[in-house]
Amino acid sequence: MQKRNWTREELIVAFNLYCKIPFSKINYRLPQVQELAALLDRTPSAVAWKLVNFASLDPKLSARNITGAANTSKLDEQVFNEFYNNWNELVVESELQLEKICTRNKNIRFDGKIGKDIEVVVKERVNQTFFRKAVLATYENKCCITGISINELLRASHIIPWSRNESTRLNPENGLCLNSLHDQAFDQGLITLDEEYRVVLSKRITSCFTDEFILRTFKPYEHKTILIPKRFAPNQDFLEYHRKNIFKR
Repeated sequence: MQKRNWTREELIVAFNLYCKIPFSKINYRLPQVQELAALLDRTPSAVAWKLVNFASLDPKLSARNITGAANTSKLDEQVFNEFYNNWNELVVESELQLEKICTRNKNIRFDGKIGKDIEVVVKERVNQTFFRKAVLATYENKCCITGISINELLRASHIIPWSRNESTRLNPENGLCLNSLHDQAFDQGLITLDEEYRVVLSKRITSCFTDEFILRTFKPYEHKTILIPKRFAPNQDFLEYHRKNIFKR
């Protein structure tokens, strides 16, 4: 393959993938990396290195002495910042660009009615799947409270509810990977996290410790620090909102 500079369109698609795979699994052998490489007509190694480049731009990773590659470009940094400043718009744009690349490889024209139909489908898919994929990948497909790793039991919980703030809807830092029970408890304000990412139980829960099931499923995790991901750690401003506006003390 002839070496060429990365375009913005290729980079936003690469960052989209960066969000959807566990940080520890970024590798040229990963099937998703190989699939994107084929679509972009690049080597799997080139795609994997680009994902590592994005990691090097994350200040939260740097603060934890987790470093990526050192050869990032200005365009890498620009794309990284574009996502962080406007998750909703960039996620949709990157999904649409990925769809264009896929249809182009199938020799389907991406214009006219087909283009409009695809855009509608992509936007619906983004709302339904991107946030879940990004959050579960961030937490290595484990509940951050219990460690449960059965995919069918995991939920991508919004810290600030979907309906409360449009700008945070697709931001992975507004997500927690929880099992279905603790997801419902978090959503209903029966549990929250403090400034040290420790589990706090509402009196609505602690007053029910006479119930053996409630005692067994909540008491062991009280004051326990959650699994804090290497990237996209839950934003404390979002958690403060949850503590003040959702949590039932």
